[in-house]
Amino acid sequence: MEVVVIGAGFSGIGASIRLRQAGCRDLLVLEKAAEPGGTWRDNTYPGCACDVPSSLYCYSFAPGPGWSRVFAGQREIHDYLRSTARRYGAYESLRCGVEVLRARWDDRARRWWLETTDGPYSAAVLVLATGPWHRPRWPEVPGLGGFAGPVVHTARWDHSLDLTGRHVAVVGSGASAVQVVPAIQERAAALHLFQRTPQWLLPRPDVPVPAALARWLRRSPGARRALRAGQYALQEGIGYAFRHPRLVRPLQAAALLHLRRSVRDRELRRALTPDYTPGCKRLLTSSTYFPALTRPHVRLHPTALAAVDGNRLTGADGSEARADVLVLATGFHMGELPLAHGVHGRDGRTLREVWGGVPEAYLGTTVGGFPNLFLLLGPNLLAGSTSALTAVEAQLDLVAAALAHLRRGGHASLDVRADVQAAYNAAVQEALSTTVYNSGGCSSYYLGPGGRNTFCWPWSTGRLVRRLRRFDPAAYAWSGAAPPLPGPTPPGDTDDRPADRRETAP
Repeated sequence: MEVVVIGAGFSGIGASIRLRQAGCRDLLVLEKAAEPGGTWRDNTYPGCACDVPSSLYCYSFAPGPGWSRVFAGQREIHDYLRSTARRYGAYESLRCGVEVLRARWDDRARRWWLETTDGPYSAAVLVLATGPWHRPRWPEVPGLGGFAGPVVHTARWDHSLDLTGRHVAVVGSGASAVQVVPAIQERAAALHLFQRTPQWLLPRPDVPVPAALARWLRRSPGARRALRAGQYALQEGIGYAFRHPRLVRPLQAAALLHLRRSVRDRELRRALTPDYTPGCKRLLTSSTYFPALTRPHVRLHPTALAAVDGNRLTGADGSEARADVLVLATGFHMGELPLAHGVHGRDGRTLREVWGGVPEAYLGTTVGGFPNLFLLLGPNLLAGSTSALTAVEAQLDLVAAALAHLRRGGHASLDVRADVQAAYNAAVQEALSTTVYNSGGCSSYYLGPGGRNTFCWPWSTGRLVRRLRRFDPAAYAWSGAAPPLPGPTPPGDTDDRPADRRETAP
């Protein structure tokens, strides 16, 4: 193939559509699951929904079908993605049930060789669309494996599990906990929440969209654009405050007022009040989470879960709870792309080895030493205030421009220059140093080893879009025309001797 895309979530389906529109017909999307959907296929826990307004959580070229709520739920978002894939012909290039195990760049053939559960594949260009919300994180708690009852992670929800009349313990207080706790507490006889760190919450104006309004928006592109622009501006305003921490005070005041109005009990309110600046961790929204914690059968344990013994749970502060069911709302491994351990670059090292736990890329998309490799939603591309799809679409414009330049120039490969990548990332880290993401006084998944921020984009979303759409050929080293394909499998063996195949690009 000319292009192989790994993953069929919003990034992978978007890549299929955008690159086909750009004239790339020799393209395959490989998805290890039985259907597309990514995180919106996997996360089906009760209450799962979008945390930015629905009008922003859709492709700009395919407006939503008339969302039923201001913040659409998981099923509706998953349906939107699948229907958009059908509408734009993405299923024609999709192969489900194919897991990519390893990928190697061959400098002699100037191609990527892929080992998959469906046999070998080969591609001139490889696009990783595996996303950061993929590998569930299980806490390291002594005795967890011996819990005397069902243990379910929110990202792998078991819908056969009946919580009616059960004693349920939830571990975690992040985005998934804020959604799942209100959704399940009414069924449980008792619910215990182990909260290591309290979260800043703003009210969530999540109301049903009247059917007449939804029909009008579907028929009125101008009104749709105006609504999207207004909600985008609101989210960007929050992002602006995160980049200028002195402006966060109004957000903090609004969050404290929301907490005070929702929780009358002073002790509970004190336990739910963070001691860091809003935005240091992902800012959450909910109008149901705080009220759920005030119910008489719900108990907050403002401590980490420290040990499990049968069905007895012990917090780090010594508090105890007994539970029949354990729900892990502990998020994902966010610091590294899922296939980083299996993608081998020009010198044979993997992305994981090159990064050493601190991912970085040029424009969050290309990594030196990995020719013709493009990462979607790579390092330092996201912020805590707007839709990830804005970044994905901007990246896809960059990828399309790179492929066009490869074709027009008769090149076989491009590889971002080391000095360009280093200068770019130095500028990113310098800009991040004054943002609330870095200076807000908390520990978050934004920060990798040594406190380096590997997640956030430090400027406006508008600047991100402009920067990624301005393709600069001088930022890359280009190789000449590719040699003829040697056959359906790599030449020689496939052992770990990449130095034998190194070749200086002309």
